[in-house]
Amino acid sequence: MKRLLLLFLIFNFQFSIFNYVCAQRPNQAYWDYIEKYSSMAQDQMRRHGIPASITLAQGLLESGAGKSDLAVRANNHFGIKVGMNWTGPYVVKSDDRPDDKFRKYNSVAESYEDHAQFLKQPRYKSLYNLSSTDYKGWAQGLKQCGYATSPTYAQQLITIIENYELHQYDNGTSGHNKKHNSRWSWIHGIDVNKQQSSGQLSTREQAEQVFFSTHTVYANNRNYYIVVQPGDNLPTLSMMTGVSKRKLRSYNERPKDYVPQPGDILYLQKKRSKADKAMKGIPHRVEAGESMYSIAQRYGIRLESLYKLNCLSPDYVPSPGHLLRLY
Repeated sequence: MKRLLLLFLIFNFQFSIFNYVCAQRPNQAYWDYIEKYSSMAQDQMRRHGIPASITLAQGLLESGAGKSDLAVRANNHFGIKVGMNWTGPYVVKSDDRPDDKFRKYNSVAESYEDHAQFLKQPRYKSLYNLSSTDYKGWAQGLKQCGYATSPTYAQQLITIIENYELHQYDNGTSGHNKKHNSRWSWIHGIDVNKQQSSGQLSTREQAEQVFFSTHTVYANNRNYYIVVQPGDNLPTLSMMTGVSKRKLRSYNERPKDYVPQPGDILYLQKKRSKADKAMKGIPHRVEAGESMYSIAQRYGIRLESLYKLNCLSPDYVPSPGHLLRLY
């Protein structure tokens, strides 16, 4: 009898370990969610100071990568309940109580914005003393401030961030975005992932490997772009990306005498007439130093379309605080 009990305990222990390990394995649904909402999380970081890694990890955890009942029915990706004088719509769902009320949003973008506003409550004030790259501090602080009741909440966030390298979004780059390097290169017949030794590669292939090791191909608004690095010039950018100089200038609405400057965003396909659908109903608030062109580049919109969306003339100069339609 004791032997059977021992075997039963061992089996249960092994089964628990197996389930835990499986739960930690990369999940395609998580990758899809990250690709879809990473730019939104980074936008929240720029405007509100919340690490993008924390926003993404909370969204993944609270919404089951956007597939939970609450996310589907209410666009609620952060499990935020009715409170703080909330007067909007809500859905009823069993949680701590069988009739808990959760906020309902018109879009996921509204949920992300409300999450940022929610974290501006006084009880979360101490979090903003932390560095935007201190994801562990933020995760532990959220638990200590009472965001969730689970005793393992902080560790769950940290595990998600580290498994999916979300902390790289806090620096404006991402290991996940680098996956687009392979995809873009595959489209244009460029093999930047050859496993051969450098001595077996042609001069062109070696140059491509060097280029894509320092130039991440980002995805934004169903398009791809790179950020110009010091020393780049238009002929080299054209050769490495497989996009002609004329098209690079055209896609990015640049003049014939355009000289790339470090930090410039260069789209590799024609930009769209409006922003990603996730931005529907969420205007852009103009910040000091922004131009209509820089805003268009930020959201992957054609400049002409941005003017038309807002019924503005081409000579309009935006003022800080002005709200612009993006979709």
